[in-house]
Amino acid sequence: MNEVKEFFQLRAEVMELLDRKKVIIPESRSHLLSMAMGDSKEVFEVAYDVDRVGKVVEATVTKCKNGLAVNYTDMYMRRRDPDCMVIADEGDTDKIRYFERFSEDFEPLRNKTFDWLNAQAELIVMPFMSGGNEFGYPSLLIAPANAGFFAGGLADLQGFIPKAEIPKGFCPKAIIYLAPPFRHTHFDGRQVVVHNRIENMHELFSFNLYPGPSAKKGVYGILLNIGEDEGWVTLHGATVKLITPYDNEFIIMHEGASGGGKSEMIGEMHRRPDGRVQIGQNTISKEKIIIDLSDTCELQPITDDMALCHPKLQQNSKRLVITDAEQGWFLRVDHIKEYGTEPHLEKLTIHPPEPLIFLNLQGNTDSSCLIWEHTEDEPGKRCPNPRVIMPRRFVKNTIDEPVEIDVRSFGIRTPPSTRENPNYGIVGMLHILPMSLAWLWRLVAPRGYSNPSITDSEGLSSEGVGSYWPFATGKMVNQANLLLEQMINTPSTRYKLIPNQHIGAYKVGFMPEWIAREYIARRGTAKFKPNQLEPSRCPLLGYSVESLKIDGTFLPTYLLKVNEQAEVGNDGYDKGAAMLTDFFKKEASQFYCDELHPMGKEIIEILLNNGGLDDYLRVTPYK
Repeated sequence: MNEVKEFFQLRAEVMELLDRKKVIIPESRSHLLSMAMGDSKEVFEVAYDVDRVGKVVEATVTKCKNGLAVNYTDMYMRRRDPDCMVIADEGDTDKIRYFERFSEDFEPLRNKTFDWLNAQAELIVMPFMSGGNEFGYPSLLIAPANAGFFAGGLADLQGFIPKAEIPKGFCPKAIIYLAPPFRHTHFDGRQVVVHNRIENMHELFSFNLYPGPSAKKGVYGILLNIGEDEGWVTLHGATVKLITPYDNEFIIMHEGASGGGKSEMIGEMHRRPDGRVQIGQNTISKEKIIIDLSDTCELQPITDDMALCHPKLQQNSKRLVITDAEQGWFLRVDHIKEYGTEPHLEKLTIHPPEPLIFLNLQGNTDSSCLIWEHTEDEPGKRCPNPRVIMPRRFVKNTIDEPVEIDVRSFGIRTPPSTRENPNYGIVGMLHILPMSLAWLWRLVAPRGYSNPSITDSEGLSSEGVGSYWPFATGKMVNQANLLLEQMINTPSTRYKLIPNQHIGAYKVGFMPEWIAREYIARRGTAKFKPNQLEPSRCPLLGYSVESLKIDGTFLPTYLLKVNEQAEVGNDGYDKGAAMLTDFFKKEASQFYCDELHPMGKEIIEILLNNGGLDDYLRVTPYK
């Protein structure tokens, strides 16, 4: 008899699966990392015998001086597939159901999954709290023993409860079942994550070993499902407290679709070797805009990706109150291509307090895994999604307690845009949004240009409500209403829009959000006076800032109002604005239904009727 009955309260079928089987309940983080290496001291192959295929090596785990380097043999597995989620149950959902996509009921595969797990010699059974220890929900991972790196990654992302600390009668509200071979036998090699919401239990079946869709976004889906039932949301945003050189304090949460700059908002500003800051470079003339910026704000990170907005946090505050829903951060390091790009993170990953888990990065035995040495998808072509899982306790100056948000900014990846090749890259460096437009941007949540995080990254597409819709299991209109009601109830939090990658003809990377956070924090208030703002030429962009001065230097106004760029002009701008507006109309119209909040209907009607900024302000004035 194993120890499962001693610790856990489980459904009969799950207890039967785990009973009389060798079960490994992790005792410590080092225990998890040792399991990840299996019986190897150098390179461990995570492999499975697949029916009608034979042995398949899914990934290799290399023991480096500073951690474990995990590399997938299949290039496709190195990024999250945005179409991996399916819903197996009959509950309310706008997502595709299992039988709709695969023309069969899920129950036979569910039973086969249990049979496969039962046939494994050893299973990892790891308890954790989805959403954190204080406000989180009891959860469990059941995985084959050779997938220790997956369990370790989940433990770093969400925390876990060591064997000696498991409370008696631990009753999970969610269980993740890991069964990698089925992607080959049932899904043509594709990433598939099945959510099965049964009575008092959220089952998540992960049929692949990349943690992005399951250990990361799958847990996010569990929290969103609970929140939809209880009337709250977990926002998709990175949050940072800024302390200016003059000791002013300001808190910004940056939201957006994958690749929208969330992690960058809590990262250090990138500088040239001479210490100066390159704002951008003209893609045509190659002109560079470079400024001196000696003192920047001290950064105190709060969240990287998932911000819990539990009602117990809000109480009577007129600002949005959040806390981190994670214990670790899934940091993408594609922008670090050489030594010295981001010294603080480089030092932390080379000399971490404890070994780290790296994904899609080159690793050699007994050498340090370096975050600028990305695995190549093919000779000369770097994988665009190298990652390191960073326990937040390793990061200095993080804030653990709940915080009130002064500003919620929203990011969008924008392409180069010119008169000759117009596109939606017409967003200026900083736009000020009334609440109605801020809600619309979250409703549509454009994924944007050249997304490095997922397999499908071409063109303008939508991640939908709050940018977290790809991970949600329920109804779009319910999430739209929750977002709008949240905004109505937190009127003292203000809203900004910040692009990344391009501003018109200028390549800017993530510089707009680094400059914007410095500028807003130095102002000491999120409120702008009327004479400091000008209605944007495109109503969806709210207000443009008349001028932006940082440390005594005025930035060119053509970075604030893109139509002033000679390469763009009014005609190029208007064509890009039409593309953006048409896209918003197409996406937002999906939400217009009887169940939508009356204010939400009014806002969408303004959009569909080509309303101006004044129309949006009549619904939600900018005060």
